[in-house]
Amino acid sequence: MSTPAPRVLLISPQPFFQWRGSPLRVQFNAQALSELGFAVDLLVMPVGEDKAIPGVTLHRARNILGVRNLAIGPSLPKAILDLALFAKAAALARANRYAVIHAIEDAGPIGVCLARRHRTRLIFEKHSDPASYKKGFLRNLIMAAYARVEAFTIRRADAIIGTGPALVAQAKRIAPDTPAHHIFDIPSSLVEPDPAHTAAAREQMNLPPDSIVALYVGSFAVYQGMDLLFAALPIALRQNPRLHAVIIGGTPGEIATYNARFAALGLQNRILFPGKIHPDKLPHTLAAADILLSPRIAGDNTPLKLLDYLKAGRPIVACENPANRLILDENQARLVAPRPEAFAAGILELAADAPLREQLGKNGRQLYKQTYNYTQYKARLAAVYQSITDSP
Repeated sequence: MSTPAPRVLLISPQPFFQWRGSPLRVQFNAQALSELGFAVDLLVMPVGEDKAIPGVTLHRARNILGVRNLAIGPSLPKAILDLALFAKAAALARANRYAVIHAIEDAGPIGVCLARRHRTRLIFEKHSDPASYKKGFLRNLIMAAYARVEAFTIRRADAIIGTGPALVAQAKRIAPDTPAHHIFDIPSSLVEPDPAHTAAAREQMNLPPDSIVALYVGSFAVYQGMDLLFAALPIALRQNPRLHAVIIGGTPGEIATYNARFAALGLQNRILFPGKIHPDKLPHTLAAADILLSPRIAGDNTPLKLLDYLKAGRPIVACENPANRLILDENQARLVAPRPEAFAAGILELAADAPLREQLGKNGRQLYKQTYNYTQYKARLAAVYQSITDSP
């Protein structure tokens, strides 16, 4: 008689599925654990798209508020739904024998309570620094309280996973004797770019054959550095007549606003706003560009788009800051001061030097293949589980 697969309760207090950082990582966690031989119960918030993952059973907390979405960061609706998440997690823990409870972010206290109650192992996964959400007196109080709760969780976990070295260092300061592991993020799609689809994506841009395409993908949120980008692009476009910009993302209203701005500058034929594209088409579209742009000025976490850019094998222009330096250097990118003139100069340097573009792109692709890929991600996750369980 075969031994049943060990079970994991993976608790994520975010909408699932949505195409952004934490939900993508949760998807990769669940998929990797299933492939490693675990039976995975994935418990998430009651909002988001249903997504089938082989070997994974999706459970949702009860939608006691009737909400359709949750904003990133702390909020009263999220706190209330955390209680519903706790209730569902407790019911699952009573019904199943779990080898590991794997709790993410503010699901940590849920994991502590259930791991103690049912005498099982606890992995706590940390995606962010509570200090990064500070904004206003009340929110500062809330996040200060959460920081204490998170420290309580870290001290009682059997292992900790951090998405970046700074988060791992924070955990080690709180609990020096608890194993803390860095498992980096990986590109947002597992689809690999191929020549045929890349050529089709380039053709869809409908640009002159000798165009040099500088491409950005992401939201138009202020923290992405969009003011910097849209101030730098006119400078670069005017100095190199072969240069064209492609901006992927944004809402229809945002696109209309920026289209009008570039039309007023006489540059409406030099910039494209195709809107949002299907995420699994993104690898081909990025590979169809000549230069990839990341104007984010500050932040503690590396922008996920940089990993997609490395995978595409194209050179990058990004701002000089510690978060970008975690994965980039001059071998893959031009890291420039966060000023429009400097960002434009980085674009123009790459636009004028095809051999340099090719070499930086090859270096970035090699870095992706060596480190920032799903195979390495799964291996690191397996090592964490092997350190605390008799894993498959």
